[in-house]
Amino acid sequence: MVIENLNVSSSLNKISDVETLIERVCSSLSVNDDIYGNILISVTEAFNNAVIHGNRNNETLPVLIDVEQKDNSVFFRVTDSGNGFDYNNLPDPTAPENIENECGRGIFLIRNLADAVDFNESGNSIEIGFTL
Repeated sequence: MVIENLNVSSSLNKISDVETLIERVCSSLSVNDDIYGNILISVTEAFNNAVIHGNRNNETLPVLIDVEQKDNSVFFRVTDSGNGFDYNNLPDPTAPENIENECGRGIFLIRNLADAVDFNESGNSIEIGFTL
């Protein structure tokens, strides 16, 4: 069951709208502080990726966030209008040659904080799940 959704322009200035959505959802589901922190980091990372990499900072393109509750879990789906990417072939951000790179850690971080991570086939939508 979809419990919330948000449609915002591709601007990093909209991060406060995303944070407000997360706060509202977590409050309504009585999410504990540890899980709240994991959700906040993961969903804002996914939003940043959608804006920067997916929509290439084109403010005329939307980023959609749908929130769904299934049994004892909550799922955040972040979708951009971009062409997607090959999520199975990402460089390892912990490899020595990548350790000093300024970007490339978002998906790694999300995968380590969430209980479930899934992409659509084209790679322009990520669903991030957390057990409550």
